Amino acid sequence: MFVAICAFAACDPVHEDISNAGHISVDELKAKTTVSVDKAASGLNGNVISCSTSAPVNAKWSIGGKEFVGNYAWKKMKLGEYTVTLTALCPDGTVLTADYPITCQEITDPLQKYYIYGDPENAEQVPVTLGLTDPAAGRFSDSEGKYFPYLSDEVYYGLKTLVFDIIDVQEGENPNWGMPWGPAMMRVMTGWWSPQFMDDFEPKVGLWELPITQEMAEWCAHSNKEDADGNARNRDLTLMMTRGSVTIKSIYYEE
Repeated sequence: MFVAICAFAACDPVHEDISNAGHISVDELKAKTTVSVDKAASGLNGNVISCSTSAPVNAKWSIGGKEFVGNYAWKKMKLGEYTVTLTALCPDGTVLTADYPITCQEITDPLQKYYIYGDPENAEQVPVTLGLTDPAAGRFSDSEGKYFPYLSDEVYYGLKTLVFDIIDVQEGENPNWGMPWGPAMMRVMTGWWSPQFMDDFEPKVGLWELPITQEMAEWCAHSNKEDADGNARNRDLTLMMTRGSVTIKSIYYEE
């Protein structure tokens, strides 16, 4: 974690000069930090979280599974309970953390949907079914996929959370892999079969969220052509059915 914090500290020009060695206490950090939620007209908590610190540290915020580097951060949220975590790097290398429980009770600033597939305004993007015999159906690729487009680097390196509107799930079998008849099973991997990001799991009808991770971005983003050893990257993100089928109406992320 210390290496990661040093990395974000080194490239962030907005922090104040903390070159003089020393550190502060957690209590001092909290005294110089504010984490708040906006208020609705009803008096209930809204859904916009604002975070700031004037402490002489390099700051990283974790809000709803996303990380933000800087002394100030804000994020629109869905309704629910969250814990905002501030990770602070002091001048002498001391790492401090502070947690702030937050509850969002009423929508004051609606999240905007950014469609990857299934935009209601695009009549051609009808619900699609991913099945066992059609691996290209779940591949996000303009050239090797069947339905879904490339995911942009903004999606990958923005570590967006993809929301899948699954409207049907059918049981099935996979005799070739020795899997008996049973519930549909899906895995998340690259179009090259490896690496595998999520092992077989049972999809359900409803909204399923898939957070894009740093590992996914490093393997799948098209600006990242190869790793330090010369191994090919830009391996398209793929949903692979290993048993049964699912029908997906739309895919989007919200901000």
